[in-house]
Amino acid sequence: MSAEPSATAAQPHPLVVRTTRIPDLPGGLDALVDLLPDTRPLAWVRRGDGIVGWGEALRLETWGPGRFADAEAAWHETLARAVVRDEVGLPGTGPVAFGSFAFDDSAPGDDAHDPVRAGGVLVVPRVVVGRRDGHAWLTTVDTAGSLSSSPTDALRRTPREPVRAPGEVAWHDGALGADDWAAVVAEGVERIRSGALEKVVLARDVVAHTSEPVDPRWMLARLASAYEACWTFSVDGLVGATPELLVRSEKGLVTSRVLAGTIRRGGLSDDEALLRAAQLARSSKDLEEHEYAVRSVAQALAPFCSSMNVPDSPFVLHLPNVMHLASDVTAVLARGASAPGASGGAAAGPTSLALAAALHPSAAVCGTPTVVARDLIREIEGMDRGRYAGPVGWLGADGDGEWGIALRSAELSGTDPRSVRLFAGCGIVAASDPAAEVAESEAKLEPMRYALGDA
Repeated sequence: MSAEPSATAAQPHPLVVRTTRIPDLPGGLDALVDLLPDTRPLAWVRRGDGIVGWGEALRLETWGPGRFADAEAAWHETLARAVVRDEVGLPGTGPVAFGSFAFDDSAPGDDAHDPVRAGGVLVVPRVVVGRRDGHAWLTTVDTAGSLSSSPTDALRRTPREPVRAPGEVAWHDGALGADDWAAVVAEGVERIRSGALEKVVLARDVVAHTSEPVDPRWMLARLASAYEACWTFSVDGLVGATPELLVRSEKGLVTSRVLAGTIRRGGLSDDEALLRAAQLARSSKDLEEHEYAVRSVAQALAPFCSSMNVPDSPFVLHLPNVMHLASDVTAVLARGASAPGASGGAAAGPTSLALAAALHPSAAVCGTPTVVARDLIREIEGMDRGRYAGPVGWLGADGDGEWGIALRSAELSGTDPRSVRLFAGCGIVAASDPAAEVAESEAKLEPMRYALGDA
């Protein structure tokens, strides 16, 4: 547990939660996003399915090394007092909390009470709309009401503010310019070749200044349509479309999509893309990087699972801007398995959040060995990652949920509505070339540049 537990005030009234079926939403990959009424959206959508929410019935903040366990404990405490009527019974119905967590449990000039820099947050919306395989539902959460009111009234009564474009975008260096970051990569390569570690993931940031206030719904709609294979998310000012699923837990089945090894795709014809994909699949440097990432996920999941399938070789995931080596690791939770520090008890088994905590940080976003790589990141990266590369997703009342890694993401400024910080990272191994890694980072910035309307 963290030295100081969550400072969130106790909820004076139990949550009153009701989920009812609604007619299926009209077609379109951004149909759920189009429902969001204001500029503080909550979202987790992919290929037109998922959940979106708005309003804030409850907010749970945690800090430091115990941020995951503290958040889970607070969630269980909330559920123990909740009154729930779920008339649908699908993943994402009933009480749900959207969450995001910092990559590290400390930050430069560490502020121990800043959930963006070194902690985490779970947000329970007042209204949730979900869709899955042609079934749609509406959940309302009240802190002092009753189950007698109609949930659909909440949808009808919610006015939707117009979505506005961010206007012209000016770009500025973040913590380091491209040349300085290339020197950081070179330092990472030197440490690896000296035998200090096998792999390290190094990241950089750029800052966008817009002529108009940034509406995250504008970004979400563009990402949901253009990057349909990714999980498009928005939690407490963190917006993105991640191709990497840290963990999905659903009725005892666990899935993790591991990405490591990247090659640029933008502007290529289909035949050229296939040729580039074949090059990626044969690249010893990229295969080595991918092997480290898959191995770290399998080792982290093993204590909680009775069986596991780890593919012998990766497939190539095609995205509009890049291609990745990808592996889908699947597993079955062992009966009675429990994650360290989890509050649900062995009989309940680990929740999706507990599994995410056990998996984070994987070699795909940190390196190998983990502790050595994390220490090197703190030493040379020169940037506070905040929630970049941390878990982001949602948690249900039964503990199931989905957590991605906050990649291809941007952090909206809490003080300047016209400022957005974008992130990109690259896996560095002994064969890495700094100039090539800079080019790869630029390719990984493209989705969020596009989300702001800059492409």
